[in-house]
Amino acid sequence: MSTEPETPAPTPTDNPSPGPTRRTVVVTGAVAGGAVLAGTAIGGGLLTGADEASAQAAPTSRVSLTVNGVPHTVTVDNRTSLLDLLREHLDLTGSKKGCDAGACGACTVLVDGKRHNACLTLAVRLEGAHLTTIEGLADGDQLHPLQQAFIDEDAFQCGYCTPGQIVSGYGCIQEGHTGTPEEIREWMSGNICRCGCYVKIVRAVQQAAARQK
Repeated sequence: MSTEPETPAPTPTDNPSPGPTRRTVVVTGAVAGGAVLAGTAIGGGLLTGADEASAQAAPTSRVSLTVNGVPHTVTVDNRTSLLDLLREHLDLTGSKKGCDAGACGACTVLVDGKRHNACLTLAVRLEGAHLTTIEGLADGDQLHPLQQAFIDEDAFQCGYCTPGQIVSGYGCIQEGHTGTPEEIREWMSGNICRCGCYVKIVRAVQQAAARQK
């Protein structure tokens, strides 16, 4: 009669101890995190009173420029964009803050007659410059021909991009880039209309260009 050999008793290496429990991991992580925070505070990683004072005392400059025919002299943080200067210091809120990265054209203004994205232009670099914003195109209650053309052609929907579109279109006309619809689209390609009114925008620019001629 055959018998099966006896299975040897497991040695300590045959039955390894179980890994850390969830509770152990959580507790260890909390302790480690507290140590890091404490070390940061002790090591000066957190702002001290002197650091905060230094941060608050950011360098500033006085800038004199003319906006829509009106001279202004303002003192601004050197990091202030032209868009923030217009909206927050001069209360000219027609230029819109869209992407704030120069990709949509909602903040388009004219600087010495040339189109610029105000969100990408530092205010301190415009000493002595002459600016035109959407507020400066109309003559009192008399709309500029391009503004009227946008109404006639129904060239807007939500209206958020419209100030930048009109200023860019005005610049496009002054630059002489309105010979064909294709030329207008090319030279206004930096202005995005998320409502998709491009066909009517081109028609409005064509209408205003024809009136100016």
